Amino acid sequence: MWRKTFACLLLLVSFPRQSHARGVSDDPSPALITVPELMAGFRLLYEQKFPEGREKFAAWQSQNADDPFGEVAIAAGYLFEEFNFQGVLTSEFFLDDERFLGGIKGKPNAERMKHFLDALAEGRALAKERLKKNARDPEALFSLALAAGMESDADSILFKKQLDGLKRMKEANEYAKQLLAVQPDAYDAWVAPGSANYIIGSLSVGFRMMLWFGGVHGDKKLGMELVGRTAERGRYLQPFAKILLALAARREKKPDLAKKLLGELTEEFPASPLFAAEYAKVMGRPIPTELVPANSPH
Repeated sequence: MWRKTFACLLLLVSFPRQSHARGVSDDPSPALITVPELMAGFRLLYEQKFPEGREKFAAWQSQNADDPFGEVAIAAGYLFEEFNFQGVLTSEFFLDDERFLGGIKGKPNAERMKHFLDALAEGRALAKERLKKNARDPEALFSLALAAGMESDADSILFKKQLDGLKRMKEANEYAKQLLAVQPDAYDAWVAPGSANYIIGSLSVGFRMMLWFGGVHGDKKLGMELVGRTAERGRYLQPFAKILLALAARREKKPDLAKKLLGELTEEFPASPLFAAEYAKVMGRPIPTELVPANSPH
């Protein structure tokens, strides 16, 4: 099953290495600049304060009713909350090949995932309305790429719906390529092809050969490099890229890199039990009870 799961990631890694095109929108795109209200919402997500983060996004969305990014951010809040509950962004998950390559055990929370899908539907509808006016609208392209990528993650990791995951990866790939063509400084976009390259590169040679079509073989080193672009210069997804890169570093037995990234995350987000717990693990320290997330299955 997991071979099919990660086949759906293959199409995402055909992003261009670099684009020199300039953006075509005269108006700043909130998804691609720092908006204080949105940044505050994402910071709350990284502190595992998911309802509070979604409240920030909803408040901003109410004042920007025609912008899709608010709804997509709300969806991210639900997905991050489910990932947190399932322990996806932990070393226990990443260092266990069965889970890392096969997804969660059991099923996700049905109510939480319904809210996730509803918010995605709202965000997509708003983004597509913007594309009717400007087919190269960076805000719409980013929102659609992020929406498709998140739904593919949910399908692959949480639902294990392989064909649906493949369809969403195709969709995410197309929107992301269009985005980077018009907005080369959209550094948040690089986390997706980076993680896909890393995961495919983690498979055995025999299984990777099954995925060797379209000229993409999967490359762990390249994958970490691309995630590193978001970790270095990303905006809303920079901390997400850092935790992914840190956990990948642990798999690759690069403790110094993991310590550096997790140290930065705990310093920036001292209220995050996730980052504090992972930093304690990589430093070989005991994890205080108060640092264990309340909903952790571990």
